[in-house]
Amino acid sequence: MSKTVLVLVESVDDYLPLLEHAGYRLIRAPSAQLRAAAIQRHADEIDAVLTRGPLGLTADEINALPRLQIICVLGAGYEQVDLAAARARGITVTNGAGANASTVADHAMAMLLGLLRDIPHADASTRRGEWDRVILPSVSGKRLGIIGLGAVGLAIAKRAALGFDMTVSYHNRSPREGVGYTWYDSPLGLAEAVDILVVATPGGVGTQGLVDARVLEALGTEGYLVNIARASVVDTGALVAALREGGIAGAALDVFDDEPAVRDDLKALGNTLLTPHVGGLSPEAARDTVGLVLRNLQGFFGGL
Repeated sequence: MSKTVLVLVESVDDYLPLLEHAGYRLIRAPSAQLRAAAIQRHADEIDAVLTRGPLGLTADEINALPRLQIICVLGAGYEQVDLAAARARGITVTNGAGANASTVADHAMAMLLGLLRDIPHADASTRRGEWDRVILPSVSGKRLGIIGLGAVGLAIAKRAALGFDMTVSYHNRSPREGVGYTWYDSPLGLAEAVDILVVATPGGVGTQGLVDARVLEALGTEGYLVNIARASVVDTGALVAALREGGIAGAALDVFDDEPAVRDDLKALGNTLLTPHVGGLSPEAARDTVGLVLRNLQGFFGGL
């Protein structure tokens, strides 16, 4: 008997036929309105849900799906999935850590380069017929700090160390074995030691507000912040204040508190580089992510 998957994500449509060709029936619901309607209309048919960390799945939604057996989360983070409700029902929750790590790391480095070398301003001013040759910092040889040395953090570290001769340090809850980077036991200690701080840790209660006013102050007036993880890891109010007052030199952000809305005060600042949560989006990442979901579903329903 075929299984029915409720698909809440909107970013992997081109590769969803991989699931259909394997015999899965898909119910696509990529908006809040479609999601509510699909759960109400197909509650007794849904065996699995495909979601993302920020989209999640609430306790009410889990309890409304009597046949639900597995929740597959794209990417590493699953902060908005009610794990307690899933556990109470015996529902399996899987995530896709590492499937899009290369794409996210590429985007992180692109944002880092764009921020320090001010590429958006240079492009815009050149198109206006100006010849604004500003002296800007080099990236090579800088000291890079990474909060969260998982698959994405490791991919960023590799690019920074091997491609740009950067000294790499990191903060995790505990040191990682087998890596040659310097570990710091707190974000504050890490920020004091680096020129550029990259946030690459999953969101959720455990990491909320890790980068606060004290960490930004430690990063300093010549320091830069890059966040390609979750907005919740950074105190946005403290970040805006630090950027506005010159407490740090600049910030590149791919994630925001209330997506797709972006705070006007962030958009108004000249020392920010902003992208619409596209760090993990590429054809390659979508293909690999859906492929991992397929393997998880096949393993689960196949009793592996």
